Amino acid sequence: MPIDLNADLGESFGAWRLGDDDALLELVTSANVACGFHAGDPVTMRRVCARAAERGVRIGAQVGYRDLAGFGRRRIDIDPEDLTAEVIYQLGALDAFARASGSRVRYVKPHGALYNTAADDSGQAGAIAAAVAAVDPELLVLGLPASELERAARGAGLAFVAEGFADRTYLPTGRLVPRGQPGAVHTDPMAAVAQAVQLARFGTVTAVDGTRIEVQVESVCVHGDTPRAVHLVREIRRTLADAGIEPAPFCA
Repeated sequence: MPIDLNADLGESFGAWRLGDDDALLELVTSANVACGFHAGDPVTMRRVCARAAERGVRIGAQVGYRDLAGFGRRRIDIDPEDLTAEVIYQLGALDAFARASGSRVRYVKPHGALYNTAADDSGQAGAIAAAVAAVDPELLVLGLPASELERAARGAGLAFVAEGFADRTYLPTGRLVPRGQPGAVHTDPMAAVAQAVQLARFGTVTAVDGTRIEVQVESVCVHGDTPRAVHLVREIRRTLADAGIEPAPFCA
C-alpha cells in the first residue's frame, strides 16, 4: 500500500534560510508550505509553489499562529472567529501563488503549536475546519488521528487525512512529546527511519515508554528543519522501497 511523504517547506524568511527546500522537493510527495504567519514570505511562497508544481508535488497550506518571532511554536489563546479569519487569509495567499504556478492548494495542515492545540482544543479545531470549509469544502485536512481536529473536520463535511511523524517521539496517548521536553525529536536518523517504516507497514508506533500503539496513517512527515532532513527522507524512501512500499501523494 502506498504512503505519502510530506515535509514542512518554505520556512525561510527574508535573508534567513531554513532547510533545503529544493532537495526535499525531489523526495517528498506533498509539501506543507508556510503561509507567512509563523514563517515564510511572499518570495519564498512563490518559489516553493513553482518548484513543487514543476515536480508534481502536492501543495498544502501550512497555517499557523501569527508568531514569526516564536516560529509558531507558542500557543496563542485566540478568539475562534479571529482564528478562522487568519486561516482563511493564509490559505488564500498560498493558493494564489499555487495557481500562479499552474497548481493549487489541495490540503491544509496546521503548524506547530496550532497543530498540537487543535488536537485537543475543540474551539480552535472548529475554527480551522470552519475556515477550510468556507474557502473550499473539497480541500483535505491533514493532522493527528483521533484528534479534535479530525472530529471538527469530519463534522464540517471535510475529508481528513491521518498523519504520523518520522522524526518526532510519541506519548503512550498517541500525542507527540512536547518540543520543550527532552527527547521530543529523534536525534538518531536510523530511529526516525525505523519509525517511518513501522508507521507505513504496520500502522503502529513505539511510544517513549516502550508501549506499541496503533496509529493508522496515510502520510508520514519529516520536518524540513530537522538536522539532515534530506538524508533522512532519502533513507526513508530507500527503506520503504526495500519493503515494497512506493511513496505516493494522498490526493489527486
